[in-house]
Amino acid sequence: MHDNGSQNLKRRKSRAALSNAAGRFDLGREEVDDGWHQEEAVTSVATEIRCEMARSLISYNRSPDLPFDRSINPYRGCEHGCIYCFARPSHAYLGLSPGLDFETRLVARPNAPEVLRKELSARSYKVATLAIGTNTDPYQPCERHHGIMRACLEVLREFNHPVAIVTKGTLIERDIDILSDMAARGLVRVGVSVTTLDADLSRRMEPRVPVPARRLATIKRLSDAGIPVRLMTSPLVPGLTDHELEALLAAGVEAGADAASWIMLRLPREVSGLWQDWLQEHEPGRAEKVMARLREMHGGRDYDPRWGQRMRGEGEYAEVIARRFKLACARLGLAERAEPLRSDLFAKPAQAGDQLSLFG
Repeated sequence: MHDNGSQNLKRRKSRAALSNAAGRFDLGREEVDDGWHQEEAVTSVATEIRCEMARSLISYNRSPDLPFDRSINPYRGCEHGCIYCFARPSHAYLGLSPGLDFETRLVARPNAPEVLRKELSARSYKVATLAIGTNTDPYQPCERHHGIMRACLEVLREFNHPVAIVTKGTLIERDIDILSDMAARGLVRVGVSVTTLDADLSRRMEPRVPVPARRLATIKRLSDAGIPVRLMTSPLVPGLTDHELEALLAAGVEAGADAASWIMLRLPREVSGLWQDWLQEHEPGRAEKVMARLREMHGGRDYDPRWGQRMRGEGEYAEVIARRFKLACARLGLAERAEPLRSDLFAKPAQAGDQLSLFG
């Protein structure tokens, strides 16, 4: 007898999403059984990477919830495959699924450094901290081959441009030479996300992310190199990881983090269904409690997208988490607000074709 369940489980080895439903803008994709069934060898879902030539790179936002107004993304999709990732719905704009496609069908933007240089050189450009990693991780596995993030950092260093990086990837250690140089001038800070200290839970929830202990080691290596690091306990999952909040912060301090932040689990659009499927398969005994807590914070809904509410929710439970976080940070000496990065050093370097002064 053909066991579709076990075959599908093998096929999804080291992936988080249980499904690959069509995205909102891919209405024509539908599986049809033509009656011509053939047994095929079971293989895991391979990662596919295609290149896209970016026409523009810097994206601007006006969200009052965010501490930055601009960001760049060297990659679309993320092989880390975190099941809770709020960026999953963005894959629908590419005609791809926020499910397995988000984890396996990636887009690299190899000309990103050149486009970034052009945009920073524009006469109209006004400097402010640039965020990287706020949508998809710039240090996901494919960066090892493509090196787009490192090339972008080289451009930012050349312009003395302030940058804030968020990652779960230990590959950031490769770029300590650039980051430590920029940190010495007050131009960079890094946020490392550690959602749990439970390696088994992490492996199931974030299947291709380095284990928690390894991410803490990255914090130490960055900190030892003089690079300021924020521990991000994000997302905090009610009924699943919330009890670890104080332990996570203490581990961050021991590793060398000087600041911390937290964001509650967010379930926009397709993420809600993907997350609930994951809960039923991996944590069925806690599924009801987790969702009840989330709905309690969002007026009975899985998610409330309103500014001021979407990051942390509201109500008694959200207030308790906020108090616990504040008290733990005060006790451990962790800053909740980092010092602003320097913008006064920004300068557009001379380029070929510039009219240089004859009176140097």
